[in-house]
Amino acid sequence: MCGRFIITDTASDLAAMFDVEHEGVNLPEPSWNIKPTEQIPIVLESAKAGPVVRRLEAARWSLVPSFATELQASFPTFNARAETAAEKPTFKSSVVSRRALVPATGYYEWRTVGGMKTPYFIYSDDGLPLAFAGLYAWWRNPALADDDPARWVLSATILTQDAEGPVADLHDRMPVILAEEWWDQWLDPHTRGDQSLIDAAVAASREADESLRFHEVAPVRGDGPELIEPVGAPSSV
Repeated sequence: MCGRFIITDTASDLAAMFDVEHEGVNLPEPSWNIKPTEQIPIVLESAKAGPVVRRLEAARWSLVPSFATELQASFPTFNARAETAAEKPTFKSSVVSRRALVPATGYYEWRTVGGMKTPYFIYSDDGLPLAFAGLYAWWRNPALADDDPARWVLSATILTQDAEGPVADLHDRMPVILAEEWWDQWLDPHTRGDQSLIDAAVAASREADESLRFHEVAPVRGDGPELIEPVGAPSSV
């Protein structure tokens, strides 16, 4: 699973990195402790107004499908299993044409031994940001008026797969990480998504999986760069 992650790049950095043509409003600031239901930056492509436009937008991290009657779901939707997302009612319409990239500097995972959980920070060995395979949806809040700008909620989820590579020693699940050569195909709203597309994305993520590194960190509380310092590392103060 992926229940906490970090993104330390600014919106302008992300826009340049992902060749974004349009930056949305109220994009979140960098954070070292992003939790489900908080705002995250996502990259998506829209073709509603004509040509396809690549956009960087703020989204609620926990997907709300368009048919939902309320914002809060009765089960967690911040992750979607890659093996079943194309058939699950909550996610299947997003698989078809509403796929996103979720930028991340890295993420946290907890290794459980007996009753003890130890946190680790996981990141790419080259230090570059990761691009998680994500899905997004728009939800219309029926409680708000037609002229209320908050009536439409953009939300997103991160696809997960069986853990591969070094991180398999920590946990049995991990995010699906897309290499740059996969970004265009994954985002293209004209590419009809199905389980075979997801399976191909998972297969293509193997190289990125092998490049991941991790180290133990202190309990993940608060927000700041000190959260990802290795346990036992010399203090920078």
